[in-house]
Amino acid sequence: MSTDRYVSPLSERYASREMQYIFSPDKKFRTWRRLWIALAETEKELGLNITQEQIDELRAHQDDINYDVAKAREREVRHDVMSHVYAYGQQCPKAKGIIHLGATSCYVGDNTDIIVMTEALKLVRKKLVNVIGELSRFAREYKALPTLAFTHFQPAQPTTVGKRATLWMQEFCLDLEDLNHVISTMKLLGSKGTTGTQASFLELFDGDQETIDKIDPMIAKKMGFSECYPVSGQTYSRKVDTRVLNVLAGIAASAHKMSNDIRLLQHLKEVEEPFEKSQIGSSAMAYKRNPMRSERIASLARYVMADALNPAITSATQWFERTLDDSANKRLSVPEGFLAVDGILDLCLNVVDGLVVYPKVIEKRLMSELPFMATENIMMDAVKAGGDRQELHERIRELSMEAGKNVKVNGGENNLLELIAADPAFNLSLEDLKKTMEPARYVGRAKEQVDAFLGQVVQPILDEYNELLGVKAEINV
Repeated sequence: MSTDRYVSPLSERYASREMQYIFSPDKKFRTWRRLWIALAETEKELGLNITQEQIDELRAHQDDINYDVAKAREREVRHDVMSHVYAYGQQCPKAKGIIHLGATSCYVGDNTDIIVMTEALKLVRKKLVNVIGELSRFAREYKALPTLAFTHFQPAQPTTVGKRATLWMQEFCLDLEDLNHVISTMKLLGSKGTTGTQASFLELFDGDQETIDKIDPMIAKKMGFSECYPVSGQTYSRKVDTRVLNVLAGIAASAHKMSNDIRLLQHLKEVEEPFEKSQIGSSAMAYKRNPMRSERIASLARYVMADALNPAITSATQWFERTLDDSANKRLSVPEGFLAVDGILDLCLNVVDGLVVYPKVIEKRLMSELPFMATENIMMDAVKAGGDRQELHERIRELSMEAGKNVKVNGGENNLLELIAADPAFNLSLEDLKKTMEPARYVGRAKEQVDAFLGQVVQPILDEYNELLGVKAEINV
């Protein structure tokens, strides 16, 4: 590792080797050569004077890239594509004259960007499906465990631990829908020339329109795509990058929401992210168990959400058929958005796989608030015992205020049940009242909703992507 120059933490600490390879120079330049081979094969098949011997020579050197030659040439000519055309030609003297024939730089640059982004989106899908799978396991295990729910982070009607996890899961399922749509609509640029008019091919094929119409579909098929964008300037529309980064930002937002909830639950000591045996929470406070993984999810997620502005602004400010003020921005915003989301999903997998639940703490907090939530049931029982509903409602309100004061002002226990039992208006004993304190009575259909959601929504996803399941994530720091 170099210690005297900046190294991106996305590579050093967060992103997986698999995602890093997708955006590596090796992947990029090998894809350029595959595109040059696809172009030459297409031109040969459509009648240009290109031999099989030339194609074979190109294939023989598809992966052994002579980087030293390309770098030396780029220092001289200041053009990355022409430097690699030159380097490829040095290895393929017979094919040298037909490399990049009729194409402009964006033929390799833009098509490679689409290929790389599509492959990266598929890796994101793989990890996202595994996060959904891990959450489904967690939700199923805790579908019936009552817990205090919060609105405005104030105690509200109880839910279950598993039901809360379905809320996180549903957002990831929405992200998967968006992700699948974008993957299904990704198209190559094809080979359309300097302003998108295919003028160079009009020359090469002597104005044969029917033959020229076959070029893009043939290249697309060779590169594993169903089609190319029907029209373009020199580049594919930069709105494609916007769509891609928006999907990544959506995943980041979902992960951020889940990580926030886990951080709050860890503060309440109800649920904790995994904490390794020798892990140090604080340099000063040895007892601390900080939710550092969830905090890192939130931190990276904010980066991705802000990063999505880059391609949107770039798309909006492109002039006519192209300007080059997209290039430096794309080199940063697109790969780093993917690397960050890759790190986020690995963290999500690691956290959910090791979540620790503390039922006793959950029960204690729930029981401290449950008397307030049981008042409607208590009132109904008192009416059955002969009380007046309106009078009882006012009396419960007054006693609830008194119990609340005992908790908040005096620091005492919630004594609402004792206050009600001592009030003759209710005609209910403390034993009668305690029978109403079964938490499962107050969670509504939470358990059934978990079962329905997992069965009707999640399981079909896991069945469809069964071959992608089984990913385990290791985090670096």
